[in-house]
Formats: sequence, C-alpha cells, structure tokens
Amino acid sequence: MARVSTRGRRARRRPPLASEGVTTPARTAADLIVECLENEGVTHVFGIPGEENIRLVEALSRSTIEYVLTRHEQGASFMAETYGRLTGRAGVCSATLGPGAINLLLGTADATTNSTPLLALSAQVGNNRSYKESHQGVDLVSMFDPVTKWSELVATPGAVPEMVRKAFKLAQTERPGAVYLAVPEDVEEAEVAPGSGPLPVNVPRPEEPSAHQVERAAAILRGARNPIVLAGHGAARAGAGDALRRFAERLGVPVATTFHGKGVFDDDHPLALGAVGFMRHDYVNFGFDSADVIVAVGYELQEFDPVRINPRGDKAIVHVHRFAAEVDAHYDVAVGLVSDVASSLDALGDALGDVTYESSGGERIRELLDAELERGRGDDRFPLAPARVVADTRAALGRDDVVLVDTGALKMWMARLYPTHEPNTCLISNGLSTMAWTVPGAIGAKIARPDAKVLVATGDGAFLMNSQEIETALRLHVPMVVLIWVDDAYGLISWKMDLEIGKNVDTAFGNPDFVAYAQSFGAKGYRIEAADELLPTLRTALADDTVSVIACPVDYSANLDLISSLGDLDETLS
Repeated sequence: MARVSTRGRRARRRPPLASEGVTTPARTAADLIVECLENEGVTHVFGIPGEENIRLVEALSRSTIEYVLTRHEQGASFMAETYGRLTGRAGVCSATLGPGAINLLLGTADATTNSTPLLALSAQVGNNRSYKESHQGVDLVSMFDPVTKWSELVATPGAVPEMVRKAFKLAQTERPGAVYLAVPEDVEEAEVAPGSGPLPVNVPRPEEPSAHQVERAAAILRGARNPIVLAGHGAARAGAGDALRRFAERLGVPVATTFHGKGVFDDDHPLALGAVGFMRHDYVNFGFDSADVIVAVGYELQEFDPVRINPRGDKAIVHVHRFAAEVDAHYDVAVGLVSDVASSLDALGDALGDVTYESSGGERIRELLDAELERGRGDDRFPLAPARVVADTRAALGRDDVVLVDTGALKMWMARLYPTHEPNTCLISNGLSTMAWTVPGAIGAKIARPDAKVLVATGDGAFLMNSQEIETALRLHVPMVVLIWVDDAYGLISWKMDLEIGKNVDTAFGNPDFVAYAQSFGAKGYRIEAADELLPTLRTALADDTVSVIACPVDYSANLDLISSLGDLDETLS
C-alpha cells in the first residue's frame, strides 16, 4: 500500500520552564491561532512563509499540525480546497501579505463556488502602517470579500478565539465555502492575555424535514407522470447516497447527476442516467426533456445552468437540500425540503407509500453511453481517441480510488463517460471551472485519503500552470500519477472555436519533453507511443510508490464527431 510520509513534521516541543533556569517565552497571538486551529481538528496547513508570518510558522512547528511547504501559494489553496472537499472539514492555506495572499485568491474563489470549506489565512501590514501608503500594503480584506463567506482583519490578539471559531463555523455550515482572515504583523507577535484560549466546537444536529412540506412534495409527485432525480454535489456532502438509492429504487425513478455530483449514485445502477452538464444536448438531456417533475437533490445552480434541463421553465421542481434554492427563472421551486437531505428523501418516500413510476428512456440512454465507451475501449488509433483514454483510466483505477479531472476538453469526456461508483472519487471543479487545480489538488486528496490511489487527468495547458508542485509531492513522499492528455493546444477553446467560428485562433503552443521534465524533478516519466501502451503503463505507475508523469497524445478530432452524432439524435434517441 502506498504511504503518505510525514517527513518534515516536527514533534511538539515542551517549552522550557523557568525552574530550569530558562525564561518561558511570552505566549503570542501566533501561538493562540495555532491552538485554535488544533482545537478545530486541523491536521495540515498548506502554504509558503513570509517575513510577516514567521512566528505563525514557528508556532506550527511546535504543534501537532503539519505545515506543508508548497512551491506556489496558488498550489497551497488548491491543496487545502481538495482536502476540505474530501474530509468535510475546512482545509487551511497560509501565506504572507501582498503578493503571497493574492496568490491564495484563486483557490479560495474555487472553494466557494464549489461549496467547499476552506480557511485562507494571511499576514497583513502592521496596524502601525495600515493607514498610509506602505510597502506591500493592499486592502486584502476587500479583495477576498467577493469570493468568501466572510473576510475580516484580526485587529487585536484578544479577538483570535472568537474569529477563528466563527471562521470555521461559517466555512463548514451549509452552504459551505471559503473564509479569509488577515493577521497584521504586529498582532501576530503581540502577547495574549493569560487565560485566553480556544472556544468550544459545537457540531449542529441535522434538521428534520417539515411534515407539511413533505406532504406538499408528495402531492406533486403523486400527480407526476415521468419524474426524474437530479443529484448534485450537495447530496455527496450530506452523505445521502444510500438514502438517494433507496428513494430511487422505491419509486422506480431514474437518477442523473451533475458533473460535480458524480458517484453519489452508482453509474452501474439500472436507474442511473449518467451526468448532465455537457455543452450540447447529450443523451442524458433527453431524460429531462420527457420529465414533468424534477426532484433536485443537493443541486446548486453554479454546477450548471438549469436552462439546460428546463428550457421552457414548465417543469415542477422539488428542491431537496440543506439550504434554500437560489432564484432562477428556469429553477422555479414548487416545494422546498430544507433540512437533512437523507431524512427528507426517506420521509418523502414514506409519504408516497407504494407509488411507483414506469419512467421511459433510461435504458436507451444507458445503452448509448455504454456503447460509446465500449467503442472507445476498442479504438486503436494513435494519437489516442478520448474515449479510449477514459476507458483505460477506468480500467486502471479501483472503485474507491480518486481521479482529479482538470478543466479542458478532457473534462467533457471524463464527465460524460467515466463510470463512477462512489461519491467524491471523480473530482471535477464545475463551479468556477478552474484550470490547473489538479496537480496540487492531488496532494490534498492523498493526504485526505492515504489508502486510495490518486490519479490526475490534466491537459498539457493546465499541467504546466502548476507542475512545480511535483517537487512538493516528491518531498512529502505523496505517491500519485499525472496523466497528461497532450494535444499541443488549449483543446476546449479549440473545440468551441471549431463549433462557433469555424477555425482556431491562437490556441496552439509548444510543449517540453514531459518525460525529461518529470525526471528532472526525480519523478518517473512515461511516453505513450501506441494505444495499447496506456493501460499497462497506468497500472505500472499506480502500483509504484512515487510520482509518475505519463504523456499521452490525444486525437481531439473526435470532438466534432461527437457533436455531429448528438445532433443527429431525435426524441426517440435514434
């Protein structure tokens, strides 16, 4: 079993005692912040130190928390985000002031738009110079405010316990997201009053659904002819997968997921329709075309525009989530069950009694998806067909292993075709749809799930944006495999240009020798030169106890073939 090393973690040191002839150091706000982080259950802080937060980093070195030194603050933010997504606890990233803090901004925004708990913590100029033009001084609180649930300055050491507790409470409460705290340099090094300490952590109890709302939702479903379930990432966050399966099986209702929700309903299940969110009318969209009621379970509008599944705004929507729905003309909620998701599904199933549906079209949708993947499995062209890469990736990974899918043309292929069996095992950023989050994200994923094999699926454009974190993975001994889909271009933009303007403009670029590049870090590098080489190479790399990079040329001419074939389908899916 591959292991995640904790090399570099220091054992917590006991401060020297005055009785031993040494004066006990003053307890500072930095010490108190670390105590509060420990109290919240934080195990790792990802970041890069700077001159203005060296006391925080030193305090971490004396704690039970491992400080993960990264090669870019953006990488630290993606590590923390992915750790938060897989654990449900806020991942923590840290940086110095000014440019270091600004580099945390992208992963922080990604976390909020992906409904993932995260705490971004940075230094700030001291209060003694905050009121005037000053070296590296920018208004970080205002900068982070639009992309967080809460952004604030820790203006005094005495505020630390309450502000850290509030930060974690807000980050982890539905709808989860990112928070930001700026710590002025003079506050970090200031002494704290004796007796100051962390506040108790209270975990809220799940709310039971309203009986009145359950009955209203049941009445809508009793009158439905062809209901469908849309499951989003909120269902996975709520741990509602088993309840979702019970609900679907009890009523005989087909289930589609969002890209972000893949795996919360097993793609092998006979009621599974696959993932919806592709840029054109895909197979699964036909399931929504014929539906009159949508039971949206843990769906959030940022996952994809609801106009894609309710273009006329005429479908009745039952919203099942832990918070109320956002307003949208194509997501006009008839009834909302705002409470614990699993409890709501079970209560709604009980209220419907022996009601069942003869939903149509699901078998044909599954047949088309399976046939497309099977054709890919036998496609021997080189460079490889996208469906072949998806099929071999699925064959190489176990049900509980984790694949992180970067943004680009490959995301469309993986989201559509990669069969997913467990929640949070196919990770896609579909809120902000950020490029280059996967290489650093894989480090956070492996730390969160050390027993799982972790594979990055990334395009060549995204890979080079954060590839420096290969060194971080090697230094920490975090085994992972990076599979680069190589097409020497920004493939998704090329695809869009082909569709809408008929030519490519400024999307092509050159690449380094990826094998030599990987080896220069001390990682293993592989170059795929025939279609039948990919699967055995993936298996070899996944079995290895190191970082491996696989460069796989991909033939994206299949993109337009796919669009053409989808455009030829009619309402009978033929």
